[in-house]
Amino acid sequence: MARTITVFDTTLRDGEQAPGYSMNLEQKVRFARQLELLKVDVIEAGFAIASPGDFESVRAISRVIENSTVASLSRALPKDIDRAWEAVKEAKRPRIHTFIATSALHLQYKLKMSEQRALEQAVDMVKYARNLAPEVEFSAEDATRSDKDYLCTVVEKVIDMGATIINLPDTVGYTTPDEFGSFISYVMNNVPNIDKAQISVHCHNDLGLAVANTLAGLEAGASQVECTIGGIGERAGNAAVEEVVMALRTRSDLYDMTYNLDTTQLYNTSRLLSNITTVPIAPNKAVIGANAFAHESGIHQHGMLANSRTYEIMTPESIGLKKTTMVLGKHSGQHAFNHRMQELGYTLDASLSAKLFADFKNIADKKKEITDRDLIALMESGTQAGPQIYELDNFVVNSGNLMTATACVTLKRNGKKFQAVEMATGPVYACFKAVEKIIKHSYVLEDYQLRAVTEHRDALGEVLVKISDNNGNYRGRGVSTDVIEASLLSLLSAVNRMVENRESAADESIAGSKVKDWITLPEDALMRDMKVTGTVKEDVSKGGSDE
Repeated sequence: MARTITVFDTTLRDGEQAPGYSMNLEQKVRFARQLELLKVDVIEAGFAIASPGDFESVRAISRVIENSTVASLSRALPKDIDRAWEAVKEAKRPRIHTFIATSALHLQYKLKMSEQRALEQAVDMVKYARNLAPEVEFSAEDATRSDKDYLCTVVEKVIDMGATIINLPDTVGYTTPDEFGSFISYVMNNVPNIDKAQISVHCHNDLGLAVANTLAGLEAGASQVECTIGGIGERAGNAAVEEVVMALRTRSDLYDMTYNLDTTQLYNTSRLLSNITTVPIAPNKAVIGANAFAHESGIHQHGMLANSRTYEIMTPESIGLKKTTMVLGKHSGQHAFNHRMQELGYTLDASLSAKLFADFKNIADKKKEITDRDLIALMESGTQAGPQIYELDNFVVNSGNLMTATACVTLKRNGKKFQAVEMATGPVYACFKAVEKIIKHSYVLEDYQLRAVTEHRDALGEVLVKISDNNGNYRGRGVSTDVIEASLLSLLSAVNRMVENRESAADESIAGSKVKDWITLPEDALMRDMKVTGTVKEDVSKGGSDE
């Protein structure tokens, strides 16, 4: 009989620790809801004691999730465990996930603790957590580089204290599949009470072996996998949810295992993560990348036309990609638009539907044919969570190879208009300088990326930017058939986050918290030395200032 595998998603905890993947509370709750729609068994919502913002997001997620278990990570310390329990106690299915390192390397240099003291602390803290929470998971950090017999002793003792899930992580991605499978087997065969707990595996990808190691662990008897969407996480990341599950599905002849995950939500979940974080999915990413079901070679195309199984081992529909022959254009109506969005996996309420349909009509006036990729980009741009402090009213640029580019940009805030004119070595640079002058706050452009969403001359341009100031980093996304407009929209998305953060800090009310592929424009380096000069024409419609 097939074993049922528990899918433990740690995108919101380990994944969010990766540079560039930080999310605010609203974004985390939105993503947690999507994980529940994906039907993951466990959502590790965060590390509650890490910051007030982390605590609030874990608590907010605990309050809204109905079907999945909600876990919070904690060190094996009373204050961590108390904070974790306070954050998850309102969940329908709460879990405390506590950990301590067990390898000699970590004990000596990080914890400065003896094996006996670490064992005592693990036992005491699991007992302490179990007196609070109905379910406790224990992780032995750096388990794969720990002395096996010592590790088995720790595992046996924490199970006696009430831990019902034992996680044996390859914390630094050091092991290989054969090693890891043997390691899991050793623990299972040398811990007398192992039948009272579920074995979990959490593999990092430093050597590119996270998924292979995870599968080896499952074969050896583990029954919970700890993964992230897209494999994001510390350093090189974690095992990817979509790769592990689709391996089990596609190679069911080798893996006699089942799962509760709804694989048809994998594509939408990965796109939502990219939308929220504005970090693109690599085209060659397994399962969910843009090229995963694309075929350019003539030989491959010929085989696909004869039988798709010649070059596809899974169907696009199995991960949530749907095929259609319906063509949308400027004559299409709201009903057809809503129907196509629903087929793509998006549920729109009345207000969002009206907004996106208006945006669709604007694009349709500029493009002859709207593709699914255009619609997805439109959806992601239109639903990107974030403050709407400054909005683009209009812009005019003059540029050429024999002149200095000039940009006149007008922004709106609270019903007032603010206008600035700037000159620079290129039109994008000039626009960005004008925005900086209007907001009266210097920033550094850390990254600027432009791509065409689709092929052909009328393709939508999608721009991602990353800016920074003394308070942090901020990302934004913009989509338009005009790359200058897309650039301004992406910048404003990031700027609004920066302004919100700055103004919240001032009020002391912070809750805690190239075509085809990517290409880089030459303005990038210039923006790093950008300075505000000149004056801003404020409220060009009425006169006055809002500051």
